[in-house]
Amino acid sequence: MKEWLPWLEENNISWWGGHKPTGHTLSSQVACLNHLFAIRKDEKAVLKMLNGVRNEFKRVLPLDCDKDKQFIAFEVVSKEDHLNEENSTRGTNCTSVDAFILAEHQSGDKWLIPIEWKFTEHYATEDKSQGEKGKTRIGRYNELIKASEQLKCFENYKVYYQEPFYQLMRQTLWAEQIIKHKETEAECFQMANDFLHIHVIPQQNEALLKPNPRYPYKVSGRGMEETWRSCLKDQSKYVIISPEDLLSPLKNLYPELTNYLQARYW
Repeated sequence: MKEWLPWLEENNISWWGGHKPTGHTLSSQVACLNHLFAIRKDEKAVLKMLNGVRNEFKRVLPLDCDKDKQFIAFEVVSKEDHLNEENSTRGTNCTSVDAFILAEHQSGDKWLIPIEWKFTEHYATEDKSQGEKGKTRIGRYNELIKASEQLKCFENYKVYYQEPFYQLMRQTLWAEQIIKHKETEAECFQMANDFLHIHVIPQQNEALLKPNPRYPYKVSGRGMEETWRSCLKDQSKYVIISPEDLLSPLKNLYPELTNYLQARYW
């Protein structure tokens, strides 16, 4: 923490739930930084890690989100508000991704790689389309969902307004809209024409992954991954991986980091 705390403050990145890092030992935001911050400037390591997820990339590209050059950025938001959220502040009050990589695919295309990080989360039943806030959310996202090339349209949109699918829906739209409006975006985004959504979840988090009767009625009895995949048109754009498997290609390059993560998280 002593390394990445001043860096986050320098780059005006907010913390989940406040202006300072949570003291909660189960924080996903802290877990993400503990796993990835040490390698963020190591181009070869970031590429090796990404190709461990899907071996299709020629190189990773430097990002201009922050004051220092790096190949992984954190709490990334779009420059423009494409999701009708009326805000674009890193880490708070808008759609953001926990970590982000920009990569050149073997086809030559540039891909956005948003990474959503989970640790011990599980979610209670909550229909985020209800009430006044729900009306606002529907006004923001429903037309974007209808126009999406990745998200399926249903008779109603209940699945997209219950966590964890609410968050995944917004991040999918975020990637699509950046590509659609890339000419108005940050310079690094202007090269992008495809995306891969990586969802990092420990295998031990059965409360999130396993079948849950509280998931929306059309997909009840399915696990989180099967439920979400039933909402996607192109399955190749979404992948789930555990933190241990994500970092496994780097165990010889970063033995001290691996040993720490093994003791702390795995």
